[in-house]
Amino acid sequence: MKYFSTRGGSQELSFEETVLTGLAPNGGLYIPTFIPKLPENWKEDWEGYSFVDISVAVLSLYISRDELSEQELRSLVMKSYASFRHPEITPLKKLEDKKYVLELWHGPTWAFKDVALQLLGNLFEFFLQRRNEKNPKIIEKLTVVGATSGDTGSAAIYGLRNKANISIFILHPKDRVSPIQEAQMTTVTDANVHNLAVKGTFDDCQDIVKALFADTEFNAKHHLGAVNSINWARILAQTVYYFLAYFSLRRAIGEDVDVQFVVPTGNFGDILAGYYAKKMGLPMAGKLGVATNANDILARFWKTGRYEKADSSPLDDSPSMQPAAGSSDGKQATQDNSGVKETLSPAMDILVSSNFERLLWYLAYVNVPEDESDRRGKAGEIVAGWMNQMKSDGKVEVPASVLETARQDFCAERVSDEQILTSIQSHFSGIPSYVVDPHTAVGLFAAERMAQHNGPSVVQVILSTAHPAKFSEAVSTALKETPNFDFEGQIMPKEFNGLLQKEKRVVDVESADVDLVKSIIEARV
Repeated sequence: MKYFSTRGGSQELSFEETVLTGLAPNGGLYIPTFIPKLPENWKEDWEGYSFVDISVAVLSLYISRDELSEQELRSLVMKSYASFRHPEITPLKKLEDKKYVLELWHGPTWAFKDVALQLLGNLFEFFLQRRNEKNPKIIEKLTVVGATSGDTGSAAIYGLRNKANISIFILHPKDRVSPIQEAQMTTVTDANVHNLAVKGTFDDCQDIVKALFADTEFNAKHHLGAVNSINWARILAQTVYYFLAYFSLRRAIGEDVDVQFVVPTGNFGDILAGYYAKKMGLPMAGKLGVATNANDILARFWKTGRYEKADSSPLDDSPSMQPAAGSSDGKQATQDNSGVKETLSPAMDILVSSNFERLLWYLAYVNVPEDESDRRGKAGEIVAGWMNQMKSDGKVEVPASVLETARQDFCAERVSDEQILTSIQSHFSGIPSYVVDPHTAVGLFAAERMAQHNGPSVVQVILSTAHPAKFSEAVSTALKETPNFDFEGQIMPKEFNGLLQKEKRVVDVESADVDLVKSIIEARV
């Protein structure tokens, strides 16, 4: 298996090169040369597999045995998930006969990002160590840079702390992540960990990271590595829990289960993993459900075919998107109307969804005529044009045929802050009582709307992305009128006790300036 850029070019990389490179030199994202099909008897053979077993089986379809033997891959996977608190890693929990949640937050930082970033950290370490053993005279090092709206940063730090020959620099928007998220990052004082608090939004941080990768001289000097979901390994690792959920449902309901996955998403990585699982052959009766908050660039795309930062045609039938009382645990908002809106689900407060480019490539490819001599190259040219237009104009409109292709596999809904609070309240008062974080609440509320269009046999699985304790303000606001509700006693894990009082190490960056960030990195590696 080789990997190539969504923006074209003849370059093809191995899995190792793809993991260590992160972003393509032309600004594109790496995708596999083909999406492998599942083995003929996969349902029978994988039925009793553990999370580790399924990981090895799925990842093996994308990683050549010449690069990682089965024993090496299994060892890396086992090491990556040894610290998870639940034996099933990502357990499935029943809420109603037709509604389940897939809990993805049982890793070290209590968020779904741990599933991919624990593995990615170990892949970085393994590949570097192997290279340095082959050539001990020239020690190769990696400078990992990433942007976070909250959870990616801490998960990346926990995955890479104290790793040999790896430095990690995480940019977060100053005062715009929740206190717990900020503390999880900045209280890690290992020498190779560097937190940068940037005066700006998450999109500013993400733009700086992309600019660093685009600077060929700086990239070559410091050998940059990516931990954001622009790194293909992130997406690949996340496909695994879709399979685990499917088999868990089969055991609970029966072999012919009809499933729809609903995913709260901002950067489009988590749901893109589901798209790959579907194209590999995982049965999905319902369309993949895209659940967004007020920062609804994705929901607007599926409604209009326009991928645009600012809404040029407001949705008249949508509820108010003003922040509810108590917003927000992490504030990404800007002052002008075209900026990021402040919501109760701050990890999704993102203006442009980086991973959407990967889906756009597949949509473009399907709509390139089959008699085109270089369909892959033509699709790359189209995507490069769209991305350049998005960068210059802040918007791009795809042809009707491309939109229709997108609608074959996805549906989308946006959810307001008021609806987030309603969702948290209703699930807490439900049977069984279940406390959800605001991002999972987005998924649950959107799922209710999507269920109206499903057949009677469809069972929904909503991806639960974070433990509710990480977003105390939103949960407490929703449940403040609930008798006998005690956030500290009922919700807060003991691991969080005293976290906010620990020593912190963070560098303030006074403006969203790539040169300022460069100087900080230069001084510390």
